[in-house]
Amino acid sequence: MMTPLEARLTEENAALRAENKLLREKIDLLIRRIFGKSSEQLDDGQLMLLLQGGDESAKKDLASSASPGVLEAEIEKRGNDTGKINPRKEREARVPEHLPCVDEVIEPVEVTAAPEAWRAIGEEITEQLDYQPARFLRRRIIRKKYVKRDEPHQAPIIAPLTTLQERSIAAPGLLAQIIVAKYCDHLPLYRQEQIYATRHDIAIPRQSMARWIGLAADWLRPIYEHIHTGVMAGGYVQIDETPIEYLSPGNGATKQGYLWACKRPGSDVSFTWATSRAARCLDRIIPADFSGTVQCDGYAAYPSFANRSEGCITLAACWAHARRKFVEAAESTPQQAGWMLLQIQHLYRIEKQLRKAKAGPQQRQAVRTSQSRMIIDRICRALTRMKLRRRHLPQCAMGKAIDYTLTLWPMLTVYLEDGRVEIDNNPVENAIRPTAIGKKNWLFIGEAEAGQRSAILFTLIEACRTRGIDPQNYLRAVLTRLPTLTNRQIKDVTPEAWAKAQRSPHQRQAA
Repeated sequence: MMTPLEARLTEENAALRAENKLLREKIDLLIRRIFGKSSEQLDDGQLMLLLQGGDESAKKDLASSASPGVLEAEIEKRGNDTGKINPRKEREARVPEHLPCVDEVIEPVEVTAAPEAWRAIGEEITEQLDYQPARFLRRRIIRKKYVKRDEPHQAPIIAPLTTLQERSIAAPGLLAQIIVAKYCDHLPLYRQEQIYATRHDIAIPRQSMARWIGLAADWLRPIYEHIHTGVMAGGYVQIDETPIEYLSPGNGATKQGYLWACKRPGSDVSFTWATSRAARCLDRIIPADFSGTVQCDGYAAYPSFANRSEGCITLAACWAHARRKFVEAAESTPQQAGWMLLQIQHLYRIEKQLRKAKAGPQQRQAVRTSQSRMIIDRICRALTRMKLRRRHLPQCAMGKAIDYTLTLWPMLTVYLEDGRVEIDNNPVENAIRPTAIGKKNWLFIGEAEAGQRSAILFTLIEACRTRGIDPQNYLRAVLTRLPTLTNRQIKDVTPEAWAKAQRSPHQRQAA
């Protein structure tokens, strides 16, 4: 029998071992995030290595949490999609045929010396892909004044100036170039200033470009509002947010703001700027009369907002976020985390088949009910048993994965009941990625008020990108037409309407 001192030392030793294990997990996770690959994709071979790990206690848990033979059946099914060879794509022409052609004829020196002594019998053609840099030009708008011959005393008439700002030297083409360079190509204004000065011998101060961008964003705001209204009109929207620094005058440093992204899968994405991440920001983003499903991550602001909607808003969670927790736990508990990843992989394979078949909401709901639900129930039983047995500390990676998934479980099963809802929030996260690339280059937003202008321009650029249209051509055309448009015509110059108008009649008929 141990003495009180030995018992206390044994207890302290066990606590230190547990703390040491947790710290090692955190260090390993930090190293993987810094130096490891960012992709969380696991192939069947990696899952097999996890499932064949040496954690004996995990094997017993899995054997008790699933029906006999389930694990072996899952392992046998791992090679369903392996071994398939993708058909080789037809090689495209090295030089696209639609480009304008410039012929350059080179004659031999002997022929140029005595052309009458030679007769051409053929030619050799060498094609190259060339490039001419963009150029500035001076555009003059000439408006002649007229008076009536028989009434010379009357005031002269002149055509109205159809420009957005009468005294600005920035034409629509230059505005479009500056906007696309910053929000699509992610070039800060100071870099654009250097490029224009060194390559084109044109001095455009960055302060002037910033002022022009602000004016352009204000002019394009009606189109942005039309897009945002369309995103919120479907009764189902995905929401996520990303932090962006902004200058705060008087503090001598930057503060952190947030760019909130709202996307309706298969449609546009709209960005909204806010200086905080509080739940009250959603009151400004989501209309008061919105009723439907909001898909989000586990951030506490979303349940707080949904509780105030009096049952009009249903929250759906993201299986990609839940899966990410088990990926982080795979290093410390390979057997259990690998089994969970395998089950989630089956859910995604079902969704892949539905996308391939271009299934509608009703078919997706039927297939999910017949195939996905039993996998979901299996995961729930396993997680509940792991939670009750308390084999994992709440602070360890596996404990956090279990708690996260069970806490959001009602929200994770919403997609089974509604065929419109996606299995994860990846569409809106993919729409945010271009903004993440941009803020690495220009680092911060100049002021808090400029954040919403960036949100407007990001929305239009992303709408062009998703439809495969040139944002510079679109912005040049829209900024040219805006002075003559009415509010009712705004819907005719959205990126969606522009893309439809650019398609040929045969393409429109086929669509």
